[in-house]
Amino acid sequence: MGTPVKRIVLSGYYGFHNSGDEAVLQSILLALKEQGERQGVTFVPVVLSINPEETARTYGVEAAHRMRPAEVWRTLRGADGLISGGGSLLQDETGTKTIPYYIAIIRLAQWLRKPVFIYSQGIGPVHRPFFYGWIRSAFNRCAFISVRDDESKALLGRMGVPADRVEVVPDPVMGLSLREQRSPKGDTPKKPVIGISVRFWNEDRSELQAVADALKLVLEQSDAHIRFLPFHLPSDEQASLYVMEHMGGLYKERMSITPPIAHPQDMLAEVASCQVLVGMRLHSLIYAAGQFVPMVGLSYDPKIDQFLNRLGIKAACSTQKPDANALAEATLRLWNGVEAWKREKQPAIERLKVEAGRPAERIASYFASRHKGN
Repeated sequence: MGTPVKRIVLSGYYGFHNSGDEAVLQSILLALKEQGERQGVTFVPVVLSINPEETARTYGVEAAHRMRPAEVWRTLRGADGLISGGGSLLQDETGTKTIPYYIAIIRLAQWLRKPVFIYSQGIGPVHRPFFYGWIRSAFNRCAFISVRDDESKALLGRMGVPADRVEVVPDPVMGLSLREQRSPKGDTPKKPVIGISVRFWNEDRSELQAVADALKLVLEQSDAHIRFLPFHLPSDEQASLYVMEHMGGLYKERMSITPPIAHPQDMLAEVASCQVLVGMRLHSLIYAAGQFVPMVGLSYDPKIDQFLNRLGIKAACSTQKPDANALAEATLRLWNGVEAWKREKQPAIERLKVEAGRPAERIASYFASRHKGN
């Protein structure tokens, strides 16, 4: 009996130049390859992307355009299964079109009698109750469901998805490792680095002003170099420049910003080079945890708090109540206690890194067991 070859479609927020979501994709691809090799299954991934040519070139996979219905139909019809995830796909915080799109992809695969695997998704917020039935109906027909936090599992329970069908696993990016070789991106700071990941959120930019004020306090009390890490281009680059401008010219020589980074493992290497990371983007914090870099969270969304909770950490402040002093104090505390933080958090981080591959293990096992049964 030969090794089974399975075409698996991946549906997520891919191709949008968001380093976090690209890292999710890279992590899933690597986990599928590893688990497939362990269990005797060869996966041929096909990614639904807004920019399929770039996705295919970056990851060496097949890709199809996510917004061309006929192309999506042909891709799913020729596949052996669908992975939906990871990321925060099923939420209506950013609009009413997101949930219908991802549920439509799931239902189309189910209509074509393809097994669907929910891969470490963050569910919610879902403000419109009529979406509950959509999600419940689709999920109750899935072959495997995994979510990235207890809050997502609880929300699915309120929607009517049985708790015993839902596994809680870490975000896939916890399992992402550095590449062996990497060419430097731009100038490398000579002093120890505090990495900064910011995004626009409040209309009055009060959260970014708080970051600027906090960083001035940090620079007054340390010899750090501030390195801005834009995770979502071009908007995070603009947010970073806003903070730099509002810090004034006094600290100009002690700040820099990474040039555009396309590959998630290159951004992971940037984070790994930091002594401390201050982050708004969820995956900036996940990158930091995976590389044992002490982190300070500025929360704009429950998913930030949910991730930090898994490591026994609380956000320094939120976008609802930006607090420059709290941000500065938390950053300096970690700056002066890096090794103690690593010793304290290492067991929890190691556990999450191991557990991050569990969905891929389940998917490989699903296909391997059916192949043996034939």
